[in-house]
Amino acid sequence: MFLSINHLSDTMNPEHVQPIPITTGVITVSSTRNSETDSSGKLITSHLIQAGYPMNHYVIVTDQMNVIREAVISGLKQCDCLIINGGTGLTSDDCTIEAVEPLYEKKIDGFGELFRMKSYEEIGTSAMLSRASAGIIRKHVVFCLPGSNAAVKLAMTSLIIPELRHILTHAKK
Repeated sequence: MFLSINHLSDTMNPEHVQPIPITTGVITVSSTRNSETDSSGKLITSHLIQAGYPMNHYVIVTDQMNVIREAVISGLKQCDCLIINGGTGLTSDDCTIEAVEPLYEKKIDGFGELFRMKSYEEIGTSAMLSRASAGIIRKHVVFCLPGSNAAVKLAMTSLIIPELRHILTHAKK
């Protein structure tokens, strides 16, 4: 599906945002959620579909590094964009960042920085506990988000949906 790029600033170089097809996937990292109770996964899916991005992959995995990595590698075979939610905190079983960041060929530092800045505006200093992250793997983009619905909504509406096509236009060159 191709989305309109007319919403972009008149100063944006049109070569930076191309009408390329984009497929997406969601990975929920949780030891307690299932497809019925995965509200953050459903919220991500809803935002992607509403923005016109087809969903090709959805899975719930446990907080284990090898399981998360296998899900990412599998998802990248089917999707241009993977959004992982959960397992990004500071508890002993949170290992999404440790599993995914070593796979990045290029880290998108600005994503985590902007996410924490926007989170700070909403929740104050506890935003520093977020380890939200994004990067490029094999010309695909992967986002790692906290599992809360508020964090998902913030990331999807303020950062991911507005910049997804722009990011992938560059990543696929």
